[in-house]
Amino acid sequence: MTSMGIVSTGTYFPDTYITAEEIAVQSGLPEWVVREKLGIERKFVADPNVHPNEMAVRAAQKAITKAGIDPMEIDVVLGTTEEWREYLLWTSAIDLAHEIGAKNAWGIDVHTRCATTIAALQLARGLMADDPSINTVLIAGGYATSHFIDLTDINTSFLFNIGAGAGAMLLKRDWPENEVLGMHLIADGTMSRHVIVPASGTIQHPTDEAVAEGGYKFRLVEPEAMKARLGEVSIKNWLTCTDLALEKSRLKNDGTPYTRDDIDFFNMSLVKPSGHREMLENLGLTEEQSVYMSSVGHIGEQDAIINIEAGIEQGRLKSGDTMAIIAAGIGYVWAGAIVQWGTAK
Repeated sequence: MTSMGIVSTGTYFPDTYITAEEIAVQSGLPEWVVREKLGIERKFVADPNVHPNEMAVRAAQKAITKAGIDPMEIDVVLGTTEEWREYLLWTSAIDLAHEIGAKNAWGIDVHTRCATTIAALQLARGLMADDPSINTVLIAGGYATSHFIDLTDINTSFLFNIGAGAGAMLLKRDWPENEVLGMHLIADGTMSRHVIVPASGTIQHPTDEAVAEGGYKFRLVEPEAMKARLGEVSIKNWLTCTDLALEKSRLKNDGTPYTRDDIDFFNMSLVKPSGHREMLENLGLTEEQSVYMSSVGHIGEQDAIINIEAGIEQGRLKSGDTMAIIAAGIGYVWAGAIVQWGTAK
């Protein structure tokens, strides 16, 4: 298995945000429901003056500075900037590479919604395994999807925590720390059209009339069917992704395989508090072995990077820890990755 480690990370958040109180007023939900059931104290929202890929550039610059590398060392940029960005039909990864001075890199945009960072990790290692000349990969993206949340549509309340920001992660072949071990993804296409922005593509253009009628916001096409299906498979699929990512990891230094008992830090994309607690309970972990970013919001696939930085800052992610990264994206896809943080066990 090709060895690959995380060299550094970087994040960026806009100055603009909305509080639980404001969400309660706009949605009509009681404030305690917003705080306790939805898990939102506040969330960053998109600043119209700071664009998505621009935020990615700022996060990437922080990661590069932390790593102390020359951007010319970067061989590939995997762009995770969401589809709502500066322009349509545009490769944001190439723009990102240019803006940070990674003149030797080629770039590709990667999208599987909130599971994209894990998918990009899988792609990065595959690229390194296939091409010995690829030694350094940047994963980075901006997220301004808060523009598409209608706080008056209670059917989409599970999306109310969606915010804005950016994350970046530098990876190197044979890096001696923070080794990325196993990864696994599961998709369920039966829900591929359950959460959509109806007036946004070739089926229905975002005309003035469609936008005025709310067609340019996230909508649930079959709310009850999706709710039932997610209730049936979500926790099971997350646990399967965790177990198979552990199984796909190399053996520990003592020759034994990684298991759930080895997990020290749980890095999960922001979901409602009850779902977060249920996953911790299933894995035999405590809340002190994770972070819950209720004052940041759900920044899509960038949560994985945000949680790494928060875990370090809060003293919950330490050298020697085994970290499980878990995420899910509408469509629907579940993903898991195992990272041996710091030095290997």
